[in-house]
Amino acid sequence: MNFITGATGLLGSQVLVDLIELKQPVRALVRKNSSKHLIYQRLSAKNISLDTLNELTEWIEGDMNDPLFLEEATKGIKNIYHCAGIVSFSPQDKEILDNVNYKGTRNIVNAALENNIEKFGFVSSIATLGRANSGSSISEETKWETTNNNSYYAKSKYKAEMEVWRGVAEGLNAIIINPSIILGEGNWEKGSSALFNTVLKGNKFYTYGVNGFVDVQDVSKSFIYLMQSNIQNERFILSAENVVYKDLFTMIAKHLNVPAPKYYASPFLSQIAWRVEFLISIITRKKPLITKATARTAKNKYYYDTSKLNKSINFKLKSIEETIERISKAYLIEIKRPN
Repeated sequence: MNFITGATGLLGSQVLVDLIELKQPVRALVRKNSSKHLIYQRLSAKNISLDTLNELTEWIEGDMNDPLFLEEATKGIKNIYHCAGIVSFSPQDKEILDNVNYKGTRNIVNAALENNIEKFGFVSSIATLGRANSGSSISEETKWETTNNNSYYAKSKYKAEMEVWRGVAEGLNAIIINPSIILGEGNWEKGSSALFNTVLKGNKFYTYGVNGFVDVQDVSKSFIYLMQSNIQNERFILSAENVVYKDLFTMIAKHLNVPAPKYYASPFLSQIAWRVEFLISIITRKKPLITKATARTAKNKYYYDTSKLNKSINFKLKSIEETIERISKAYLIEIKRPN
């Protein structure tokens, strides 16, 4: 049986449904009162019935910060797909990032070791790769650098990754995936899915920064492929293309049938924007839309080398335009807006 953490999240829900499609039983860890909306959405896209889902899925509610619960929950498990994690670049979330991303991973690694799990898969991030110098090519061998450019999110995921490698040193069979920015049908109010909401509402600004992007469907497919292969104790960058932010926003605008952003957000303007957002967040007690970390990332140029993955899997990742076209259609249908 497979065990999935973060089973209702952007990636975890896709991994769950893909395993169900393969007729593989799953024990799915969810938070109390968490919504299964994304799971149902992905089931519908694959024409899988709720009966099939429930026949193959055992739902359990629990906390990643409860070591004894995790040890009990992973008994009798063959493979663990550790997808749970918090993605935030807000300084306000420093503690929860540490608790969920780092300490939660430490706990699930310990549970895997205790129960002699056959294979452990961890969803890390490109944020754990050394990328202090904008414009350089980044591979799995690029070393982490301690720098002020590292966000709290990056630090929490790096520490989590170190826990997995610690587990490997203690006998754990593991693979780590380092996805770039994952695009997929999700919560349109947060995360990468919110990009579609932002563009539809009339985002007018762009930057010439570059980053890696990848389809949630391809991340899930690659993850499962690597987990079911003989590959062990390796990590892989999962990224389809390195895309200029201006081009990304233009593609989204095209498929949403709205005007593309037309004003360049200079570094000076970006610095003003995140400071204004910080002040607004203090007053409203809401998370800022732009942070110092996201403003910096949007202007930097990061290029990811995916040759290692390309040599290890036997399918081609979707183009980002193809991904954006599909997600845009789903978004427009969900908000009941005509094309």
